[in-house]
Amino acid sequence: MNDHAIHIVGGGLAGSEAAWQLAEAGHKVRLSEMRGVEGTPAHHTDHLAELVCSNSFRSDDPNRNAVGLLHAEMRSLGSLILREADAHKVPAGSALAVDRDGFSAAVTAAIEAHPNIEIVRERIDALPQGPAILATGPLTAAPLAAAIASETGQDALAFFDAIAPIVHRDTIDMEICWFQSRWNKGDGHDYINCPMNKDEYLAFHAALLAGEKTEFREWERDTPYFEGCMPIEVMAERGLDTPRYGPMKPVGLDDPRTGRWPYAVVQLRQDNALGTLWNIVGFQTKLRHAEQVRIFRTIPGLQSAEFARLGGIHRNTFLKSPELLDRELRLKSRPNVRFAGQITGCEGYVESAAIGLLAGRFAAAELAGGTMAAPPVTTALGALLGHITGGAEADTYQPMNVNFGLFPPLEGKSKKADRKALMSERAREALAGWMAV
Repeated sequence: MNDHAIHIVGGGLAGSEAAWQLAEAGHKVRLSEMRGVEGTPAHHTDHLAELVCSNSFRSDDPNRNAVGLLHAEMRSLGSLILREADAHKVPAGSALAVDRDGFSAAVTAAIEAHPNIEIVRERIDALPQGPAILATGPLTAAPLAAAIASETGQDALAFFDAIAPIVHRDTIDMEICWFQSRWNKGDGHDYINCPMNKDEYLAFHAALLAGEKTEFREWERDTPYFEGCMPIEVMAERGLDTPRYGPMKPVGLDDPRTGRWPYAVVQLRQDNALGTLWNIVGFQTKLRHAEQVRIFRTIPGLQSAEFARLGGIHRNTFLKSPELLDRELRLKSRPNVRFAGQITGCEGYVESAAIGLLAGRFAAAELAGGTMAAPPVTTALGALLGHITGGAEADTYQPMNVNFGLFPPLEGKSKKADRKALMSERAREALAGWMAV
């Protein structure tokens, strides 16, 4: 098939979903996947939509979990990925876990059988000239990554992903913490400060040293730590006071309860425009997730913290999407090219497929001579898209799983225990209205 209307590069979950949406809309698709002619350090087969790290799509509860709500929205829009996940589900309580081999084989078979899709096993090294969607994931091949960097600027792609934990604002104890910028710079209220006395700091330092850490994967081991993204536990290993002279320094911060500088301070900085998510400054880490929750909840004021995402450091490739992409996932400097999946800075299998779904639908509408309105920001799809295309500052942009902290707050008063269910109900109504237009 040489008369394709659009070229999709990458046959992971995002590329497969985008291809399916376009093909179902009647458009001819060329899907280029390099596995089959060249492997990656993470994949073991040449199947499309191979799951390489986990067989779980996480919670399937649409009333209590944002990713479960995202599942429901994608099912409503005819998602191939959710269709095959449901067909290959294995017991996992309230989670959606799948038989990995059966799932990827079924997605591959569906794509291969579609009359509007041609799969070509090839590596693409340059940006396509015609309509295209790049869905090459976090291990984008070096030549194509270099082409993207040449088009967007060398600092527009992150190759080393240093991620600090992110906390839901309404779970921070403001009876202990306070708003203040160091030396009251800016508007004086840019940070939330969690104070530590000497005993608390010494116990925290010891916990960082003793906490169980993850190891770099084989293809990440030649990626050195940068001084600007040193893991907090590696900083602790350098000396007892090293964190206290780094991200935990207390100078210029007056605890309103004492009028004095604390022995050490943990600072949080606003992470999204809504002010519902705050990241722990300088706390990128290789601690295992359970250890992060246990240790970081010993920080005064974070004893009941709920985490929108936990920290990490790993080799990754993702765009500064809020700066580079428009609201339809098009590259501003070359609008014939859209991006989808993890390269946009979403995190997780489901989120990658969701952005692939939206990229495919945006492209299908454009190829048909029209436009598609973005889903409302009160939906899971809209909240995730909003984060990628404008909900965060480009310089501090980090990959993110979908979570209720990305949604606009509810209007009026509601009990905390009811908020997730109310947000889900609001999302269902908004999605139904959007689909009816």
